[in-house]
Amino acid sequence: MTIALTPVINSPPKPTSFKLPDLVSHCKFALSYNVNGDEVAQQSVDWLDTNCPDLNPKQRLALRGLQAGELTAYCYHSASAERLRVVSDFMNYLFHLDNISDGMMTRETNVLADSVMNALWFSDEYVPTKAAGRKEELNPGKLARDFWARCIPGCGPGAQARFKETMSLFFTCVNIEARARDEGIIPDLETYIDIRRDTSGCKPCWALIEYAQDIDLPDFVVDHPVIHALGQGANDLVTWSNDIFSYNVEQSRGDTHNMIIILMHHNAMTLQEAVDYVGELCAQTIDTFCRNKQNLPSWNPEVDDMVARYVQGLQDWIVGSLHWSFQTRRYFGEQGMEVKKHRVVKLLPLRV
Repeated sequence: MTIALTPVINSPPKPTSFKLPDLVSHCKFALSYNVNGDEVAQQSVDWLDTNCPDLNPKQRLALRGLQAGELTAYCYHSASAERLRVVSDFMNYLFHLDNISDGMMTRETNVLADSVMNALWFSDEYVPTKAAGRKEELNPGKLARDFWARCIPGCGPGAQARFKETMSLFFTCVNIEARARDEGIIPDLETYIDIRRDTSGCKPCWALIEYAQDIDLPDFVVDHPVIHALGQGANDLVTWSNDIFSYNVEQSRGDTHNMIIILMHHNAMTLQEAVDYVGELCAQTIDTFCRNKQNLPSWNPEVDDMVARYVQGLQDWIVGSLHWSFQTRRYFGEQGMEVKKHRVVKLLPLRV
């Protein structure tokens, strides 16, 4: 009697590591650091630490290891100490918002958004609203009111409007992301990119380039296609490279809102294929940014000077964020400089 044997199909072993694309070498922009960077970074992290009484010891340690103030010093290296401090406070605060909104349900993100936007629209005093459902201001609202009150005197009306508008978009898209998380939906790549351009928090940071540089771009400049393309290009580079750098930590906690995870899920890519694909997109984005810089229109000497300083700020964000990603402990712990050198990342186990 002949017995038919079922062939054994060996599935490929699960990866234990992956290699980062060499985006640091691909980016040729000069890296600079604000002369007041270290001092301001210390003041800023102390500000958030002191004003967040509910943080536990582990969260406070993570706050110090984040080095958001150092990121600010790279990206706003020509700002005065006073303005650098305001931007640095916002940067620490933005990461804080990202941390507390992760895992929030849709209703909770609505309450958080109402509290923060309340502080931006009514900077003099807290105005309770129905959406908040409370008479006492939440701590995130108090923090926003603090840094925004210091920002307003030196921030032009156009930049102020852009900051508030983009913060509103940030919360709208955080809410959409929370709803998808509630429903267990992994979005397709196009949908994800569209939402991620606002949840990244980059757009408010672009408005703060104007504040840091003491400029206020006219609307006709902001609305110009080349200026828009430069801003979006910088946003995409910062955001997509961040998805590469943060992937290991995010996969270990089961987070699915990441370009690499989406490509693996929807496009049947291996981990390394997905990383390489996003890395190539990042490299192309840097190249496109450089080409768009060559196509900048000219208005008049005063406007052209403002535009040059704004575009420099976007460029500083591209190079500054790439280098900082290996300095902060947020993505690679204590191994950041080693990872930067060899570009090999060992996968963390899935946390239960």
